[in-house]
Amino acid sequence: MPARKYELNNPFNLDNDDAYQAWRGRKLEGYPERVEDLVVEVKDPRRLTQAEREAIHRRCCKTNMAIYAGPTGSDPDKAIPGLLGEQFGLNKLDCNMGADGDGITTLQVVDDEWRGSYIPYTNRPIHWHTDGYYNRPEQQIRGLLLHCVSPAARGGANALLDHEMAYIHLRDANPDYIRVLTMAEVMTIPPNVENGIELRPARSGPVFSLLPDGNLHMRYTARTRSIEWTPDPQVREAVEALGALLASDCRYIYRATLQPGQGLISNNVLHDRTGFDEDAEHRRQLYRLRYYQRMAGTRPG
Repeated sequence: MPARKYELNNPFNLDNDDAYQAWRGRKLEGYPERVEDLVVEVKDPRRLTQAEREAIHRRCCKTNMAIYAGPTGSDPDKAIPGLLGEQFGLNKLDCNMGADGDGITTLQVVDDEWRGSYIPYTNRPIHWHTDGYYNRPEQQIRGLLLHCVSPAARGGANALLDHEMAYIHLRDANPDYIRVLTMAEVMTIPPNVENGIELRPARSGPVFSLLPDGNLHMRYTARTRSIEWTPDPQVREAVEALGALLASDCRYIYRATLQPGQGLISNNVLHDRTGFDEDAEHRRQLYRLRYYQRMAGTRPG
């Protein structure tokens, strides 16, 4: 079957350097270097004005993410992030096992439930990753929304990196890094076994892949425990190059601590989280919404 036109002309096609260079130039031109440039002040995240919606959309087209800042403060209403996501075509939630009954996950420190054994429900740091890297291929997380109800007393900051910028960094360094990271089973996540019961089997897949609409998807975790990479020197080099980027002071890595009423809406960009401390008046609580869709209308250009 002949390749479709968008596949031949796609900037992520390693055999079309002209398309890549043209897209790369557009991507880097005017790319924001301050996290403040991602912030859009909104009057009501549940009912954005056209100007607010366009401002968020414009930032996401450029950087695959935006931060909205609304006046809802510590209001715990889950409809705040839910309705905001719907305004960007996000409505297919991933009802993972940590999610509440409505598909929205409450991220907070939990000591007395099964969640307490999983790092997102502790105050420990979380390494770089994209969400849902252990999901089935047909249930990859393409959109991610984080909404802050209450921050910690200290810490809990996120570092954020547009996965398309990571792609540029690696392709410019060595196109073969991209070639090996798109191999079908380059990264394998071990099975999730609790008390001898397998809750999820091992999952293999690529780091970079092309979505049916021509957009770039990234599946990655910096965790090292039991992660299996294809035993190939080029793969090891590529993984080390990506790790070095994420550990660097690259000007395209943003850092932000969400405050009450603020949220991150994104096409599941790379992110981490620092450890944090709480006190009686400052208990960290965020809502996490994972979607099987990208934000509507955000294309690689």
